[in-house]
Amino acid sequence: MMENNNLLNRRRFLKNSLLAAGGIFIAPLIESCSDQDFTEGGTAPNDLKNSGFDTGVASFDPTATGVIIWTRYSVGVDAEITWEISKNSNFSEVLRSGKASAATINDFTVAVDVQNIPSNTKYYYRFYNLKTKEVSVTGETITLPSKADSVSEVKMAVVSCSNFPAGLFNVYGAVAKSEADVVVHLGDYIYEYAPGEYGTNPYTNPLGRAHKPAKEILNLNDYRERYRQYRSDKNLQLAHQKKPFICVWDDHEFANDTYKGGAENHQPNEGDFQVRKMAAFQAYSEYIPLKTGKDLKIYRSFTFGNIVSLYMMDTRVIARDKQLEYSDYLDNAGNFDQLKFKTDFLNPNRKLIGSEQMAWLGSQINADSAKWKVLGQQILMTKMMVPAELLMLLNKILAEIKQYGSAQPATMQALQNTIAQLMVIKGRYKAQDPTLTPQEIARITTTLPYNLDAWDGYFMEREQLYSMLAGKNVVVLAGDTHNAWLGTLTNAQGKIIGTELACSSVSSPGLEGYLGITSDPGQAIALAQAFSLLIDDLEYANLYKRGYLHVKFTSGNSVAEWRFVDNVISDLYNVTTEKTHTIS
Repeated sequence: MMENNNLLNRRRFLKNSLLAAGGIFIAPLIESCSDQDFTEGGTAPNDLKNSGFDTGVASFDPTATGVIIWTRYSVGVDAEITWEISKNSNFSEVLRSGKASAATINDFTVAVDVQNIPSNTKYYYRFYNLKTKEVSVTGETITLPSKADSVSEVKMAVVSCSNFPAGLFNVYGAVAKSEADVVVHLGDYIYEYAPGEYGTNPYTNPLGRAHKPAKEILNLNDYRERYRQYRSDKNLQLAHQKKPFICVWDDHEFANDTYKGGAENHQPNEGDFQVRKMAAFQAYSEYIPLKTGKDLKIYRSFTFGNIVSLYMMDTRVIARDKQLEYSDYLDNAGNFDQLKFKTDFLNPNRKLIGSEQMAWLGSQINADSAKWKVLGQQILMTKMMVPAELLMLLNKILAEIKQYGSAQPATMQALQNTIAQLMVIKGRYKAQDPTLTPQEIARITTTLPYNLDAWDGYFMEREQLYSMLAGKNVVVLAGDTHNAWLGTLTNAQGKIIGTELACSSVSSPGLEGYLGITSDPGQAIALAQAFSLLIDDLEYANLYKRGYLHVKFTSGNSVAEWRFVDNVISDLYNVTTEKTHTIS
């Protein structure tokens, strides 16, 4: 039997290998199941014991006909693992079962694409080693409703940005207990940093949450160990156990501010970025298996009956040109080259999602009859045009924190004064106050994009996307910023294209952390109020709380709730809903 398993593994190794970036890349091994794996009744022995599967279970990419189920055999030896999926939790109605290999080649992860099971149904699944009698916890998952199914609502929990050192994953615990049908994860599932770097705070070590391995992760073994650490979190395990996930990556699954040819947090002395990228992708695929398998093109769609079509997109890896940076347009005297910036900003050749993904999305949406077309993607799409003097002050504060450890008191006072002045002027401007001077008007109308890493840095391609989305009843989901936002999507002519709902983070610090005002929520609240007034397309912001977004879609409307936990440093936490928004 062992000889057969080894032969099978060697064949799979050869079948699933491909040459990538100067090395061998092993594609994720996702077992496929069909009607041949049909089983009547339970076949498992009665004396199974819960051990051997320390990272729990998970399910991914549900459709109307199937779902991917996942586990990892944590004993550290190759083994044949039996899987079962049942209509009930005691496994007396097993619909499908089969065997899969847990092997070194895939870090002992097991992923099975269970197919040809009824739609719009809840299922229970588990894994066990028949020889050792070890069994996993029982997972719960669903198949999506087909267009023939009668469903009245679809409920999604939207999450992003879980930084292990930054705090406990209480948000995942709240999601696990929520009424959501599925979890939409918009990326930054892990972070690549070394201990003591981004996310580390005074609670990190007392809570036992320093990053492992104790270095910035660069190679396949590093990324695998980091995923194992994150999957050790009890709240993340519970969320995966209770809900199916639909995921896309953002940048930190690779390195900060990733683009197609590199990343801000990848240096020449850290080796070939393409090799690092493929190692990161391999580990991602082992721990977050997707329907797209070995293909980096992870954009794909999901249909929830006639109510929702969900389009998961990649704005990071396959097409993104390098981000613009304001510092590249400043001379030694600090003068900003507006002409050069404008030329680059409006360059029609700069890409974020690329022509191929754009064409795919267009063909899908044009043929789509669902009530809601939902884009699940990483970064803010709303135009976040901030008064230039305010943006410069915020950047000055960040520079001072980097240089001195905290912002200078005079700069913080200048920030408060500037916010107060600009809010008064904007209020008068909206009231059409005839006494406003040209200088005052210029202070609020001279604006710059808040974040060039977001869609704001790719203006022309966003306009192309908007022309395709116009009139399609579009809702855009976003993560990345660690803060909560509600925005109206408008094109260059001011036409409304759709609504953007952006979730806060699971644990990663938001703007309050960057500005050094974590201990003073009042300043974050004041800044959020200022942003909502000063940024024309922004309706709501929360700049200091951790949480998730819950969205309920019906044939009549969609209702978004921004839900927050009150802390990420204690196992005891409360969940509150701060903002509700209805789209008709």
